[in-house]
Amino acid sequence: MTTAPPAVRSLELEITGTCQATCSHCFADSGPTVTHGTMTGEDWKRVINEASDLGVELVQFIGGEPTLRPDLPELLTHALRRGLTVEVFSNLIHVRRGMWDVFALPGVSLGTSYYSDRADEHEQITRVRGSYRRTRDNIVTAVGRGISVRAGIVHVLDEQRVDEAAAELRLLGVEHISIDRTRAFGRGASGKAPDPSELCGRCTRGRGAVMPNGDVTGCVMSRAWPAGNVQEQPLGAILTGSGWADIVKLVPEPVAGACTPDDSGDCDPANTPACAPKHSLPIIHSPALGVSA
Repeated sequence: MTTAPPAVRSLELEITGTCQATCSHCFADSGPTVTHGTMTGEDWKRVINEASDLGVELVQFIGGEPTLRPDLPELLTHALRRGLTVEVFSNLIHVRRGMWDVFALPGVSLGTSYYSDRADEHEQITRVRGSYRRTRDNIVTAVGRGISVRAGIVHVLDEQRVDEAAAELRLLGVEHISIDRTRAFGRGASGKAPDPSELCGRCTRGRGAVMPNGDVTGCVMSRAWPAGNVQEQPLGAILTGSGWADIVKLVPEPVAGACTPDDSGDCDPANTPACAPKHSLPIIHSPALGVSA
């Protein structure tokens, strides 16, 4: 007997494909020449309204680099007004001065990516000169302002200083750290066809995602298998439709008891005892979601 997946409580909103970086492992193929997509600000507000009505509790603004979308503050405050908890997943390479007040609003937290305690190695991955220092300094600023920060480290290079990066993050005051390997999606796939076995099993099971073109998927990693499009149907109709049921069947069941770090906080140590730091700091090789570049 098949058990119905839990209702979606966490929704990733990929509001742009634009990014300063062109990380080799980026699941979204983001970069400076990629656009914000076809979803307008009003489209995103409508999706946020529908998500709130459906009982979604957390929305994550992700990209690309979400802070490069000019209307992020407006979208974020709209989500807060609808009673949603918000995370902004940013590379923290550049933060406009006014954004710090937005990040400090009650109900908002930050997620970011970090790769090494050495600038040369970090920047070999991001391909942005100076990105290590900028990201590090902005983490320090966020922690100093009392803004909750979590960090994801993706193992991209041989002999990468992953453990040292985690140790540095702890010294900077980051409490929630996850480590994962590169997942075979986007540039991380190196030209291979998307494979659902690379997913952690949480896609569709309590979570979902909306892409810059309006496609609804199980998570930002599973964009190759859309269930519908919010520019054509209401979000609720998609999440209860046959297309969603089809991708639920496609996504492998999660490994019982495994701590699978992801990019939207579903396995945040603060929320999931199984994912306490002592479990999430080693490199985890079971299928899991990576973290945005």
